Amino acid sequence: MKKEDVPQDLSSLGKVTKEVCYATDELGKYVTELSRGWDIKITALDTAWSDVELRIADAHQKVLNKQASPVLFFMEKGLMDIGILAGYTGFWKWQIKRHLKPNVFAKLPLKKLQRYAEVFNVSVDDIKNMTVHGT
Repeated sequence: MKKEDVPQDLSSLGKVTKEVCYATDELGKYVTELSRGWDIKITALDTAWSDVELRIADAHQKVLNKQASPVLFFMEKGLMDIGILAGYTGFWKWQIKRHLKPNVFAKLPLKKLQRYAEVFNVSVDDIKNMTVHGT
């Protein structure tokens, strides 16, 4: 791609960051050029974020319906899966799966709740009440 053909389609991230692309200059040598975005990538990212938002909303509803504990909501909100959460908390995966059950979560000791709160960067009350600051 030629330097002047590097896409400059404005995306939601275009105001915050730019991507380095390789292009050829007038002499045919490779140079770096900054791009604000590219329509195809913008569409892919928007689709991916839409899927994430749906997963968060679904987790939120499951917690409200008492089908899951708030751990599921905060895990989805933090873009984590059970393996990642296990790594951050030090809990075994099977323990986290148990903690996803509302009746088990309700009996968790404060020490375990504090560990989740630290990982999710919220207070224990926020976890119990499923409160997210800034949303």
